[in-house]
Amino acid sequence: MAKDIDRRIIQDLLDNKVDFVTSVPCKQLAGVIEVVDQTDGILHVPCNKEDEGMGLCAGAFMGGMRPLIMMQNTALGVTLNSLATLIQFYQIPLPMLISYRGEVGEPVACQVEMALHTKAFLNQMLIPTYHLHHASQIEELPGILKHTQMCCKPVAILTDASFWGSAK
Repeated sequence: MAKDIDRRIIQDLLDNKVDFVTSVPCKQLAGVIEVVDQTDGILHVPCNKEDEGMGLCAGAFMGGMRPLIMMQNTALGVTLNSLATLIQFYQIPLPMLISYRGEVGEPVACQVEMALHTKAFLNQMLIPTYHLHHASQIEELPGILKHTQMCCKPVAILTDASFWGSAK
């Protein structure tokens, strides 16, 4: 079922005309990253750091594409300046598929600290945030993608360990 959720996410991206994706390596997102890398109709450009990914997404948008970034919440802090001075300032609709590391079910203890700050950072930045706890909530993704385009804002889609665990 894990491959099904990965394919479903990519199909929803295609259906909503997302044609540029950048990603940073992440164990929880590895399956969906693998599928997007093999998908015609979406240009996938892996990046080394999340703030670099913000720049790639801004460039793609300014070039007429619809971007999305896949990243971990643990590096959200390095993106705050790029989010405020680039993505938000220029009103770039940017869905961010974020693996929300550090909650119940997280096997790596050092991931917990950033989980304590993630939602507060997003709230402080006035970024609409949707937290998916179960694979069945993927039904919300098309609406979230449409909302992102309509409001011309970055939008956070948090997927935690229970979401990915329920997809297995």
